[in-house]
Formats: sequence, C-alpha cells, structure tokens
Amino acid sequence: MSSTLEKIASDLADDTIAIMQKTGEDRLHFEVAKVLGSSSQTLEEAYLHEVRVRLAGKAAKAFLKDKVSKLAAEMKSDPKT
Repeated sequence: MSSTLEKIASDLADDTIAIMQKTGEDRLHFEVAKVLGSSSQTLEEAYLHEVRVRLAGKAAKAFLKDKVSKLAAEMKSDPKT
C-alpha cells in the first residue's frame, strides 16, 4: 500500500471517528466508505481497515479499563484477594 493511500485513509478514519463521537452516528463510516467506493475501491478498503482497527482498539481499551475498575473494586471490598 502506498504511503499516500495510507495517509489519506488514516486521516479520513480519524476525522470520521471524531464526528461519530460528537454526533452519535455510529454508521457514518459506512456512508463515507460508499462515497469513497464510487471513485476508489482501493481507498475505500484501506479506509474501512483503518476505521475497523481504531474501533476495535477503542473497544479493547474500554474492556480493559472496565476490567481494571472491577478488579480494583473487588480488591477494595476484599483486600485478601
């Protein structure tokens, strides 16, 4: 993949996710992908990859944060663990 393609896909993914967070439109990335796909299937695929990676990373971080919070609460309520 060319660096130009990666840069554009990455920038678009960042912008899209920021708008999704502000507006709550959790399917916006599919609308953007449709626009991209009409002129560049390669960019569409790279963009969707970037979005999926970022969303998966956010989900994993939220999961771990919740796990740590629950563990801390357990340890606080039962210091023997």
